[in-house]
Amino acid sequence: MIVHINHISQAKKGAKKSQLGELASLVTGSLVDLVESGQLDAKIAPSLRIHLDWIQYKTNFRDPVTVRRTTDASGKPLALAELAIDLRQCQADKLPAQLANAARLIVPKSSGDNRFYLTSYQPFRDCIIWDFNRLFWRHLGEWEAASGKGFEAALPSGSSDANRPDAVKESVEEFWKLLKDLETKNQLPQEIPILEIGVGAGTRAAAFIDLFQEYDQSRGTTYYDRLQFILGDYSPDTLARACASLARHKDHIVPSPLDALNPFKALQQYRFKVLYVHLTNVYDNLPFDDLIRRDGHLYLVEVRAYVSEASVQRLESEFGLAQKDLPGAMQRLLEGGPHAVFPPGDEAKGVAFWRAFWDCFKLEERLRALDDRDESHVPPGLTWAHLQDLLDEAPEDVRFHISRGAAESFANTLPLLHPRGYLQVQDIFVEDMDEYRKGFKGPGKLDGSLVVWVNGALLRAVGARAGYDVHFRPFTFRPGSKTSVMYTTQKP
Repeated sequence: MIVHINHISQAKKGAKKSQLGELASLVTGSLVDLVESGQLDAKIAPSLRIHLDWIQYKTNFRDPVTVRRTTDASGKPLALAELAIDLRQCQADKLPAQLANAARLIVPKSSGDNRFYLTSYQPFRDCIIWDFNRLFWRHLGEWEAASGKGFEAALPSGSSDANRPDAVKESVEEFWKLLKDLETKNQLPQEIPILEIGVGAGTRAAAFIDLFQEYDQSRGTTYYDRLQFILGDYSPDTLARACASLARHKDHIVPSPLDALNPFKALQQYRFKVLYVHLTNVYDNLPFDDLIRRDGHLYLVEVRAYVSEASVQRLESEFGLAQKDLPGAMQRLLEGGPHAVFPPGDEAKGVAFWRAFWDCFKLEERLRALDDRDESHVPPGLTWAHLQDLLDEAPEDVRFHISRGAAESFANTLPLLHPRGYLQVQDIFVEDMDEYRKGFKGPGKLDGSLVVWVNGALLRAVGARAGYDVHFRPFTFRPGSKTSVMYTTQKP
């Protein structure tokens, strides 16, 4: 069997290297014992891959030990199988039993260990996590009221890096310099539109406009008078909140309900006019696919949602729902919101069910072999050839994201940019395909929504195809931040 150690660069304060080493040794020793005792078929063991991960996100969609089986393109089982072990979740006293149970599940026809399945296998892009994500943004106020905190508090740092005062100041100064240069060359438009996609509570937008107004006045320019700040967001609650926080600048605010996947659709009147577009923690919240390359073959990761037996018992006990009623309750939740789950008058119970269900459901994974004709996982505007360019840069054995939602959003934002305009994105990017072999990149659960790293190498390819230069620089305003800043400008 082949063991992949993917955790070294990810483990931080939560575990000492010696503890991780002990867990890794326990894994290998336990697997050898399982082979010797006949619990792990010696014929299967040589084709078994062991992945030792340290998942950055404390809450995620995986159990401590998971089995990934493989199929061909038609769904027929193949020999290759993987054991994925999240050392962050593992406990030494429970690990041998978990590995023994996983060894039983490796056999293709074995059952799912008393799991209650909610969906069939689907690519990540079609998984119900996106239905839950949309539900979260549609009913953000109800979730926050129940949790007692704003959604930004759920971020790993407890707040958005977009709101760091030094970062906002730098953005203001960069933008003012662009305007001054355009004015010097008699190229400055009469109206100065800028766009923020994913405005959150409006904190960053308010800080930017306040500081820009002060900076403009101190330099003796009148750019603020011509400013149009377009607030773009999918969530009505979020957009209303942001507009309220910017009431003092109401003459310069243009609220715009939009889908982050296609900003151009809602803002066609701004084609080639926007001088500055900003996003923070938006791309990491958009659909993606996961691909795996093993032994020269490419596999698509497919997932199906399930609830463990213990979680089913919890939901039955807390909400009076029989196991057979759970899929219907979930469907009512996703289609009609928390108020549709139970009869009228039980709205608070519906929100509680939503929160409990989000907390307990998991995703089981399998790998489906791809052939050269299957391009369903390739984002719009790209082809298999572009994917091959990425694979040429990648290690031989690697799991990586195709950030299809981010790529689609990016491609549908570029037509809004003024020839001298620029796109600035703050997010957690994988800038080089080799980074994917150094650790598991998601997805992780936040409080009600999800997060996943973004394939920056893919966005670079999309930008190059459209005639734009894409480059990254570190976010230096918070020590230890994993955020990078992506800049996109039109090539000369």
